[in-house]
Formats: sequence, structure tokens, C-alpha cells
Amino acid sequence: MSVLVYTESEKGKFKKVAFEAASYAKAVASKLGTTVTALTINAEDTSVLGTYGVDKVLNVSNSALDTFNAKIYADVIKQAAENEGAKVVVMNSSANDKYLAPLLAVGLNAGYASNVVAEPSNTSPFTVKRSAFTNKAFEMIAINTDVKIIGLAKNSFGVKEQQGSATPETFTPSLASSGITVDSVDKVTGKVTIADADIVVSGGRGLKGPENWGMIEDLANVLGAATACSKPVSDLGWRPHSEHVGQTGKPVASNLYIAIGISGAIQHLAGVNASKVKVVINNDPEAPFFKAADYGVVGDAFEVVPKLTEKLKEFKAQNA
Repeated sequence: MSVLVYTESEKGKFKKVAFEAASYAKAVASKLGTTVTALTINAEDTSVLGTYGVDKVLNVSNSALDTFNAKIYADVIKQAAENEGAKVVVMNSSANDKYLAPLLAVGLNAGYASNVVAEPSNTSPFTVKRSAFTNKAFEMIAINTDVKIIGLAKNSFGVKEQQGSATPETFTPSLASSGITVDSVDKVTGKVTIADADIVVSGGRGLKGPENWGMIEDLANVLGAATACSKPVSDLGWRPHSEHVGQTGKPVASNLYIAIGISGAIQHLAGVNASKVKVVINNDPEAPFFKAADYGVVGDAFEVVPKLTEKLKEFKAQNA
């Protein structure tokens, strides 16, 4: 009857969202008076999960799972949930988990709430708060199914250290064929990814051309941030489509989002609205982004950004 949490990892290393999901699962388990079991897939050091309240770890080790496959992963989580008799399964709201969760919900005949932002306000009926209308509103929903699946919104609950033993246990699920063959996977290495970043620095057509992207990367490097772009920039081929953020690209829920030379089309704003603090730098005071931003700088990006980067470097040097 423990709460099951799926903890995402990549190349054996847990993502930050895994620790947030584990923290949330512990809060839910405390309300239900039960324990937390984590499911890991090809993770290396699972003992760290004990720091975030996990009592037991079901560790799956299988090279066939090195490449993400939603159908197979969902079936593995389903088997783990049934093995533990879990009535609550906690996941993230990452791109991968949003593929997984509906498949898992069908397999477990479970109700699924995505973009959940707080621990349950009530356990009978099981009631959670989730963001809606591209993060412009919140709604309280009750999940009435026997098994409940929670998709936790990134940076909504936070990472909280709590006591847990994280007792390891080998779990060997049966792997069915998915009918999908992966020929190759290309990933950017050596950079902070948009999905994992707490800070995102994004550029738009106001940069005037790809040759000016150096100042975006310089600012991102100082902040330890990921770089991103608006849809027109990726459409023009200035930046790869993997950096396109917005409603039609990758959603962003960072702690800080800096938009440089981006006017703020409604699709872009809808995709980045979940970010906690939004800063815009634009020479057009009428740009729509200023209405959505927490802080705004009206000025020429080619003057403002290099000065901002230099001041940040000075600040870091003084506090090193």
C-alpha cells in the first residue's frame, strides 16, 4: 500500500525533478500513513533517494531500457505499482512522463491529474490542486478511482530533505515488445538542458541574426542557465528546433526566464508562463511581453546584455 514514485534518471544520474517527485511522494505518504517506494531504471546510486524520504527502492537494471520508450516504461511502472499494491503513483510533468502517464492510467484503470502544484488538500475524496489554462488559473479536482496518478508540475513543490532508508531491492519486470525500433538518438552534451534548467536565457528575432547569439550564450554561461529561442528564430534556422520554447515548442517552468529581443506572441507566453520570475529585455516598450513579465528593461539588447553579463561576472568574482 505504499506510495510509488517514478524517479527519472539519465545515464545513471537522477534528474532534479526526481528528488522533487520523491519529496512530494513523502508528503502524500505521510497524509496516508504509509511509506514511499521509488522505482528507478538503470540508476547508479539509489541511496541518495533516502535523503528525500524514500523508504524502499525497486531498482530495474536492463540495458534494453537505456533508450526511453513510453509503452515499455509505462508497463514497467504498472508492474511495479501492482507489485507494491500502490494506490497513488507520483510522476513528474516532464515531456517523457506526459507520454507515460496516460498509458499507465489505462493500464491501471487509474485517474490521472497532470500539472499538480500542491500536496492533496484532502485524502477522501483525494483532492489536488493543478494549474489550468496554460498556467493562468488553478483548479481543485477530486480523483475518485481506486488508483490515482499524480503528475507533479516542475518547481511547484520544491526539493525537501526528509528521513528515509532507501532500502534497495532488485526488481525484474517482464518486457513486452513495443513494435518500435530506435535507430539512433542525438543529444546535446556539455550544456544545461531546458528541461533541467532552473534558469533559461532565451533570444528572439531582436538578435537580428545567428552571428549575435554569442551574447546569449555568454549570459547563460555566467548564470549556469540553458539557452532557448522563440519559434521564428528556430524557423529561420538561427538555432536548432530543440531550443524552441513556447506552446508549440518546449514548455518552460524555470525559476527564472529571461527573454531577450522577444516581443511575446501569445503562443510563446503560454509556454513559458509557468516560470516563477520572468524578465524581458526589449527596445519596444509596447511589446506584449512587458505585460506578462515580472521585471522589464526597455533598451537595446546589444547594450544591455553585455553590461548585465559583465556585472554578473564581477559579482561572482567578488563572492567566489
